[in-house]
Amino acid sequence: MTTELPDAVRKLVAEIETEIGESDEAALAAPIEGSIARHGDVRGNGSRSGRVEDAVRDILSEIGEDPARDGLIGTPERVHRMYAELTAGYHVDPDRLVNGAIFPVDYSEMVVVKDVPFYSLCEHHLLPFFGTASVAYIPRGRVIGLSKIPRIVEMYARRLQIQERMTQQIADFLNERLDPQGVGVVVEANHLCAVMRGIRKPGTVMTTSAVLGLFRSRDRTRAEFLDHLARRSPDA
Repeated sequence: MTTELPDAVRKLVAEIETEIGESDEAALAAPIEGSIARHGDVRGNGSRSGRVEDAVRDILSEIGEDPARDGLIGTPERVHRMYAELTAGYHVDPDRLVNGAIFPVDYSEMVVVKDVPFYSLCEHHLLPFFGTASVAYIPRGRVIGLSKIPRIVEMYARRLQIQERMTQQIADFLNERLDPQGVGVVVEANHLCAVMRGIRKPGTVMTTSAVLGLFRSRDRTRAEFLDHLARRSPDA
């Protein structure tokens, strides 16, 4: 059964989907499919009926803490809200995100959007990984509005992820929506699962790429993309 998202998450989803200048009322009025409450009942305030909170209390007890002590009483609810925000990307409507912002333009040179910051959650340990995504495509008579590319990154980052899949999803989305001559995506990120636990090596950076069309078949195109990434940004 489809139910409503909590207001805070609906607003976050609307921020990803809509442009500055659109009213909050209009953004929040649209139905959002598949809310976080799809696994349980919803209270009148839009939150889950307590299954997430109960699970957090069980975890606190399992690690030797007292869920009833002063500092932890509100933690289960806070954790629930946090995960709802960090996974809001599941509820973004791709059509509302694009919102018709694909335009016919007689332009066939590379378009590059560099250093888009993102924060995501590793699906293996539910620990954050974060960094930047750089996205390029070569139009085939159509371009997408500039602000849409950071929104696409945000849509896929706010899910349980692995970096490799997120990189490919960004590339596939642009390829399907624009049918360009080629798409290239490079993502660089730090993973707290490699810093806080396991190998415990701070400063380790993971780089992933996805290349489609001319970026895959033509060395010169791929080299041009990498050359753009190596240049310093104007405000660097």
